Amino acid sequence: MGSFDWDLITGFMHMDAPALDVFDTDPEEYDGRPESLAGRVPADESVRLDALVSSALKSGDPTYGAYFRIRCRDGRLRWTHTQGRVLRDAAGRPYRIIGIVRDATEELSHSAERLGLEEERRRQTSVVESTTAALAHARTVRDVINALSDSHGLERLGSMGMVMGLVEAGRIHLVAEGPEGSFVPGTRWTRVDENYPMSEVVRSLQPRFIDSEEEFANHYPGLWSRITDMRISAAAYLPLIAQARPIGAIGLLYQDKDGFTQEERNLLVALGSSIAQSLQRAMLLEQEHDIAEGLQQAMLPRRIPAVPGAQIAVRYRSAGMGRDIGGDWYDVIPLPGGRVGAVIGDVQGHDTHAAAVMGQLRIVLRAYAAEGHSPATVMARASVFLHELDTDRFATCTYAEADLTTGVLQLVRAGHLDPLVRARGGDCRRLLVEGGMPLGLSAEFGRLEYPVTTVELDHGETLLLCTDGLVEHPGADLDDGVRHLASLVAGGPGDLQHLADRLIEVVDEQGGDDDMALLLLRRHVEDAPRTGGRLRQHVAQGDPEALVAARHMIGAAVRAWGARERADEIELVADELIVNALMHTDGPAVVTLRVLAGHDHRLRVEVEDRSSALPRRREAGGTGVSGRGLMLVDRLAEVWGVEPRGSGKCVWCEFDLT
Repeated sequence: MGSFDWDLITGFMHMDAPALDVFDTDPEEYDGRPESLAGRVPADESVRLDALVSSALKSGDPTYGAYFRIRCRDGRLRWTHTQGRVLRDAAGRPYRIIGIVRDATEELSHSAERLGLEEERRRQTSVVESTTAALAHARTVRDVINALSDSHGLERLGSMGMVMGLVEAGRIHLVAEGPEGSFVPGTRWTRVDENYPMSEVVRSLQPRFIDSEEEFANHYPGLWSRITDMRISAAAYLPLIAQARPIGAIGLLYQDKDGFTQEERNLLVALGSSIAQSLQRAMLLEQEHDIAEGLQQAMLPRRIPAVPGAQIAVRYRSAGMGRDIGGDWYDVIPLPGGRVGAVIGDVQGHDTHAAAVMGQLRIVLRAYAAEGHSPATVMARASVFLHELDTDRFATCTYAEADLTTGVLQLVRAGHLDPLVRARGGDCRRLLVEGGMPLGLSAEFGRLEYPVTTVELDHGETLLLCTDGLVEHPGADLDDGVRHLASLVAGGPGDLQHLADRLIEVVDEQGGDDDMALLLLRRHVEDAPRTGGRLRQHVAQGDPEALVAARHMIGAAVRAWGARERADEIELVADELIVNALMHTDGPAVVTLRVLAGHDHRLRVEVEDRSSALPRRREAGGTGVSGRGLMLVDRLAEVWGVEPRGSGKCVWCEFDLT
């Protein structure tokens, strides 16, 4: 440190020998003028100093100070500091500056070191915060591994690779094997008592820091001989301890690292504790998910029955981790007369309670269908059952009853998605089905009416029933999802099983977090029952939809049984008998259509009601609006009659289809 005395009047500046040493200038090189030091001060620094001094002189400040750099003889830049005091006369005019200059290299190096330490502390804090934040989103063991082993995670830790093992039944199961291609054969499962670093930290519950290649080779020669080509210079192995017991161990591998500072060791130990907590949480979530999924799978049908006349494919995909199992289900119910019931449904909620309610509802709905109830009745009774369970859950459902001989398809929808139908050529369309309220809610609000939609499923056409997990995606409109599904189905494989697999793959690729059930039913006429045929339909009073469905069923059945020429006549006669039963009795009508055994091409139509009063044939008259029904029956059918049936009767007629 030296001093200077700058006379502002003459412009000369005296500098003592130490001051000249600071500027790396010999005394004979300095002539007393500040300009002679210009070679030692870079231009930008000179401009900054001139501006600083000028500002002090003009503003009246008594002192100034600044750090600046000088260029030494060897070309190096060196930090220097100056402080000056401005002396003024009685009028306030500056006439002299006295001050010091000193070498600031050591001072600034200490400051830089302190700044570096503070930066390192900030970096370490950032590592803990960012890694903890990444682990907070982990819901599976794989999520924990991915959060730690991705490039950013390893970069934050300064590591080139990571290994992780979980303690299972007295052994360590390697679940993360370090950098790609670094797996060591024979280490997938190791015993806790073997001479491996992870085994050691699990036994001792203490971290193991390996500071050099020599230390690694001396303590673990068997492992080191197989990983020498990885050029590992240091490693840190940490026990993963949760609730005072080891659940695993993690190893961080380093290249070009010479040991660990105490701060680094403390950081890694703290991270190990955070990793252990996240890992234990993930393991518990996986266990809960496995239990719930097992319950869900137990509630679903163990096998899908073979149904003559139909090809069937079903799939179930559980919810993504982080959400519990749901109440989605499917079912296929063989029914008499070559018919089959197909069910898809979704109980509200994503927990084991939803799965339990689903199991009860599936069994009840199956029982109602097997008893022979109409689709609307099946749905209404299932709604009442769910309401009486005294649960806070409701369910959406679609029930389809298909006659595979005729192709008649009766659908009932309770707040669920509309089905899709794929034609033989591949075109896929949305089937608009009139719906009722969700199961449970319709019983609660006393609205148990479920209209039946009747359509025909042609040979080779495929009915698709699914839950919303197949079409709903975050931020997307439901109708857009249905249209996207229809395009996937249209462009999907022709084979039914391959098509089901493809739809599941698409859902997995899109990363949906809801569970999903899928049922595909394709009508295959070559396999359909050919022993005549039999259809049975309930028609309630005051239910015009049921009457329309019965007409549709009769016409489709007659055409499917090879009597297309007489389909209109038979449909007209059956319609007259049904309407008579509804008008002249107090209960519903049951219409049965069947091909008589032993009679080639002989078809019988039966309409049952609860009244014992026999029908009377009478003349309608010229202006009469009724009385022509039995006349039509008599003219169009080959034979007709009435039979008592317990508490009611049956009006029947037969047609020769030859």
